[in-house]
Amino acid sequence: MKTIIEPFRIKSVEPIHFNDEKYRSQALSEAYYNTFLLHSDDVMIDLLTDSGTSAMSSAQWAGIMIGDESYAGSPSFYRFEKSVQDITGMEIVIPTHQGRAAEKILFSITGGKGKVFISNTLFDTTRANIEFSGAEGIDMVCEEGKKPTIPAPFKGNLDTTALRNYIEQNGSDHIAMVIITVTNNSGGGQPVSMANIRETHQICKEYNVPLYIDACRFSENAYFIKLREKGYENKSIIEIVNEMFSYAQGATMSAKKDAFANIGGFLALRNKDLATKCRNLLIITEGFPTYGGLAGRDLEAIAIGLKEVMDEHYLQYRIRSIEYITQKLSDAGVPVMLPAGGHAVYLDAKQFLSHIPVEQYPGQALVCALYLKGGIRCVEIGSLMFGKYDVKHQLVPASLELVRLAIPRRVYTQSHIDYVSEVIIEVYNDRHQIKGLEIIEEAPILRHFTAKLRQL
Repeated sequence: MKTIIEPFRIKSVEPIHFNDEKYRSQALSEAYYNTFLLHSDDVMIDLLTDSGTSAMSSAQWAGIMIGDESYAGSPSFYRFEKSVQDITGMEIVIPTHQGRAAEKILFSITGGKGKVFISNTLFDTTRANIEFSGAEGIDMVCEEGKKPTIPAPFKGNLDTTALRNYIEQNGSDHIAMVIITVTNNSGGGQPVSMANIRETHQICKEYNVPLYIDACRFSENAYFIKLREKGYENKSIIEIVNEMFSYAQGATMSAKKDAFANIGGFLALRNKDLATKCRNLLIITEGFPTYGGLAGRDLEAIAIGLKEVMDEHYLQYRIRSIEYITQKLSDAGVPVMLPAGGHAVYLDAKQFLSHIPVEQYPGQALVCALYLKGGIRCVEIGSLMFGKYDVKHQLVPASLELVRLAIPRRVYTQSHIDYVSEVIIEVYNDRHQIKGLEIIEEAPILRHFTAKLRQL
C-alpha cells in the first residue's frame, strides 16, 4: 500500500517559537503547572485541543469574504442552515457561538433539579452545563471502553443493558434525555457503532425518552462505521451520517471540530415547541436566531467546512495520522489507548506513571512532563478534570486517568508527529523521575481550566 499523503497543499504558514527546557521550566512554574495558563507563544507543538484550531481551506477563506453581516435574515445563515439540514435531516437549526452555548440553552430548558442526563460519556463542558442546571449527568460507557489498552472496534458505545436496567429500576419520567457523544471524546476518541445508536434509539422510543447526539466529530465517527461495521463498507459518508442522525430528536455541535471552523456551533431540533423556547433564550444570551452570536463570515465558513469534512480522502488521512502515532507509541511499550481514536492520542497516565497515586494527579503530572521535555501542550482527562469530593472532602477519582494529545485538523505534518512520538517515548523512559502534584487553588466548576497546582 502506498504512503497516504495529505490531501491538501500548504499555502500559508505561521512560525513556531522555539525555546529550551530551562525556559519551559520557568514558564511552567509561572503557570502553576497548568498548561491552560501558559502563553501560546511558549508552546512549540500545541495539542491542547482540536477545537477551533483547524486550518481552514481556501474555499472557507473565500466564503468568509462573501459573508453577509445583516443582523437578520442574512443569506449566509440560509446557506449554513441548509448545510446542517442536509446532514442531520432536522428542519430547525439554531446557530450559536460554540457548542457549549447550544448545550447551555438546551439544558437550561430541559434540565433542572431532579432531572438526569444519561450518556456514553459526557465531556467536561457538557457535564458542567447539566450540573449548572441542577440536574445530574450519568455515564454509561460499554465495558470495553473502560479498558484503555485492550482493543475493541467500538469502545465508545453506550451500555444499553445498563440503560435499560436503570430505566426499569428508576423509571423514565425524570430522564431529560439520553446523549450519545460521537466520537466518545472523554472515552479516548472512540467511535460508536450504528447498531448501538439504533438500539439506544429503540430503548428511548420504548420508554419515551428523547435521544440527542453530541455531534462534534460526526464525520470521523461515520468513517469508523464505514471501516469497521458490516453492511456499511459500500455506503457513502453522507448516507451513514444521515442514518446516524435519523435516530435522534436533536443534536448539538461545536463547529470548531468537524467543520474546520475557528468559532461556532448549532442546536438542531425536530420539536417545534422546544425550538421556540430555545430561540427565546438564544435571543437573550446569544443573538437573533439567524446569527446566534456569529458573524456572517463564520456561518459561511461552517457551511463549507461541514461539506469538506465528509471527503473520504481527508478522513482516510485523518484517521491514519492518529493510527500512525498510536502504533509508534505502542510499539515502544508506551501505555496508549487502543485502538487509535479519531481525533487524538490518549495516554493511559495511570499505567504510564504507576508510581504516582491518583490523588496526586498523574495525568496532570504527565501533561507537565511532556511540556517540559518537548514544548508539547496537551490536556489531562482524569481526576483533575472529572474528580469530585466526598462529604469528607476526599477525592473521588475519575474512572480513567488519561492524557489527550488532540491533533488539530490540517495543521501539523508527519515530522511534527514524529517529534511528538520521540518526546513521549523519552518521557516514558525517564518516567520514574516525574513527581505528583497538589491543587492549591481551584474553581467550583470546570476547575481544570484555571486551577493552580504545585509540584510535590
